[in-house]
Amino acid sequence: MVQIDAKILVNEGIGPQRHKMALYAPQIGRQAKPGQFIHVRVSNNFPPLLRRPFSIHRVEGQKIEILYKVVGKGTEILSEKKRGEYLDILGPLGKGYRLPSATSKISDIILVAGGTGVASLLFLAEAISVANAELSILVLIGAKNREELLCEEDFRRLGCRVEVATENGSRGYKGLASDLLENYLPLSEDRPKPAVFACGPSEMLKRIGKISRKHRFPCQVSLEERLACGVGACLGCVVKAKGSSYTYKRVCKDGPVFDAGELIW
Repeated sequence: MVQIDAKILVNEGIGPQRHKMALYAPQIGRQAKPGQFIHVRVSNNFPPLLRRPFSIHRVEGQKIEILYKVVGKGTEILSEKKRGEYLDILGPLGKGYRLPSATSKISDIILVAGGTGVASLLFLAEAISVANAELSILVLIGAKNREELLCEEDFRRLGCRVEVATENGSRGYKGLASDLLENYLPLSEDRPKPAVFACGPSEMLKRIGKISRKHRFPCQVSLEERLACGVGACLGCVVKAKGSSYTYKRVCKDGPVFDAGELIW
């Protein structure tokens, strides 16, 4: 982890209240792994007091990218930042996805993204494509409507198969990305299991966790939680996990990526 003042290279709108930002941050880019995040001080003034966490969306050369949705004062301030300004950022933070090895007995990879949960999964898809090009990747993207779908073409350029779901039926399957997942799972118990990686709203992840238990496939989920310190000190982002009875784990330090089966939803 390093703390740097990163220069803003790009900050542009890509959809309704959705933005993409590119930062010059080679020190973080060299260390970053898919599923990790940066913690951003969005203003030199107070409020807002706390930093804001953002999944690392891509690493390209000496720059890193994030995707974000404007949902409050902090992200509103961030959306108004201009090219050439600087942001105080910490990163990379947290534990990311564990990539499948070349010897893993899995049939393929399924990535399930809900809303801006798609952010960390593109970085993951790029890493898998480099590490094990033999694996096929199916990407299931869900959103409320067609205007809010993100990153379809980015995944297609990687050679991924992409299917989309919208809650209002304006594009693709009418329903949820978790419904699509069940539709694409192998019907035969004798077939090799896919490895599933998911990021999105908690209700979506909860449902995917239940599906993974039912069909017994490995599943990693990246939790979206409000964070305070971002380094595991304040215990403000704990989630219940399985233990001898149960225990608590910190999303920022022990996660944000967990095995779906270790969480108590």
